[in-house]
Amino acid sequence: MAQEPEIKVPNPTKKKNFLAIYAVSALVGAGLLGATLQNPNIANAQQIAIAPPTGAPMSFADLIERVSPAVVSISVKARAPEAAANSPFEYGGEGAPDEEFDFRKFFGDPGGRGQQKAPEIRSMGSGFVINEGGNIVTNFHVIDGAEEITVALKDGREIEADLVGADKATDLAVLKLREKGPYKFVSFDTAEDIRVGDWVVAVGNPFGLGGTATAGIVSADGRKIGGPYTDFLQIDAPINRGNSGGPTFDLKGRVIGVNSAIFSPSGGNVGIGFAIPSTTAARVVDALMKNGRVARGWLGVSVQDVNKDIASGLGLKDAKGAIISSVVDGGPAAKGGFRSGDVVLTINGKKVDDAGDLTRQVGDLGAGKNVPVEVLRDGKRQSMRVTVGDRPSEEKLASLDYRRSNDTPAPGAAAAGGTEALGMAFGALRPDDRTRLGLTKDEPGALVTDVDPDSEAGQRGMRAGVAILEAGGKAVRSAADVNRAVSDAKRDGRETVLLLVQVRQGARIWLPVPVTKGG
Repeated sequence: MAQEPEIKVPNPTKKKNFLAIYAVSALVGAGLLGATLQNPNIANAQQIAIAPPTGAPMSFADLIERVSPAVVSISVKARAPEAAANSPFEYGGEGAPDEEFDFRKFFGDPGGRGQQKAPEIRSMGSGFVINEGGNIVTNFHVIDGAEEITVALKDGREIEADLVGADKATDLAVLKLREKGPYKFVSFDTAEDIRVGDWVVAVGNPFGLGGTATAGIVSADGRKIGGPYTDFLQIDAPINRGNSGGPTFDLKGRVIGVNSAIFSPSGGNVGIGFAIPSTTAARVVDALMKNGRVARGWLGVSVQDVNKDIASGLGLKDAKGAIISSVVDGGPAAKGGFRSGDVVLTINGKKVDDAGDLTRQVGDLGAGKNVPVEVLRDGKRQSMRVTVGDRPSEEKLASLDYRRSNDTPAPGAAAAGGTEALGMAFGALRPDDRTRLGLTKDEPGALVTDVDPDSEAGQRGMRAGVAILEAGGKAVRSAADVNRAVSDAKRDGRETVLLLVQVRQGARIWLPVPVTKGG
């Protein structure tokens, strides 16, 4: 074997402020790289030198020294929230499951919750001062259920704070220090000029250690990790427990994000953190300071993403839009004539990509505004209008009656017992079934009495005890109606048939089931 050529390293003092990259590789046996290494001419090859990119600082010390007086630690005494309320990311009303949803997660036992008083807990988080008067921004989940809030400043002072307003939907909250200022503060960057690859510095209170700074870059934007009203920045600056509510800065010292979540199997940093973009945070914070709440537009519908399977069941080429699964009786959409099964394609002249996009667009519209909406109904595009309502509180939303506004069933409809379709057996809906599922006595539907676990429906989590209300856009009263929808889908060359399923009271979704197997 030929001797590997010697690579000489030049004197580093001759090339100041340059980074030289050298690589020496060897492969045993024949190969392209091996042939290259055996070429004696490589000894004369010019070394590659890369200048540091413009804007890459030699140190972040000046930046951190300037902004850290505005970053605070927040100590909270609270009552432990209910298990279901631990996550700040929840859907309510016009929300949607993930695009590739698992139907089985809709089949949980809602269960009862104990009436015992929750134990007292103490927790810590981070925040930052946004004006000289002492208003502080942090996360909703940091102060959720707080009975006492204490803020520790960099100068060692500990000051009690009051809650000004909180928005669970975006996981943001605003506090006010009880002592008069002036306080040193930082400002949001609202220029929307942050890019993937830009340097960022996160300052906060990880693990209760006090002011800690970490640096990294923006590794992605537009991340959808849970809430319908926020597309998160993904950053690789280390963020850990206790960083929640703290700021992420650009190199100019502007707040470009509010640290809110991490992805970590262990609970510690693995290099993936998420921050609420400053453009979203600034808008929400302004509303909280003015009104104590965030007013959002509302249609009064429950929606899902039009994923590939649903698009196939509808005969659509593109998996775009949001399909309505249920409509609130007397809500804005019901008054506008919208129906279960309508696919919302545009609203107020803007395209709708998915359910989350529809929720965000509607939320940004003011209550009382009348806007045009384009929907797909029965395979045809149709123009409609709706007057946007004011989104109720989460408690009010939970009590609303979501139904199909286009229900016009024949009275006394019943399903024949023991018949099968798509690997499911059906029976009649009895009065106690309707009560349990939250169906009126006149709504059509067939009770699923048994499911073949190896069928397509079984593989997608279908189980006995639910009701099929529609199949292929038509009301279901027996297994024959489901089989007819399957035949129609095959005739039209569709790979799936859409079933409208009443899972339990207040939970109704569209389930696409392939018809190429078991149908």
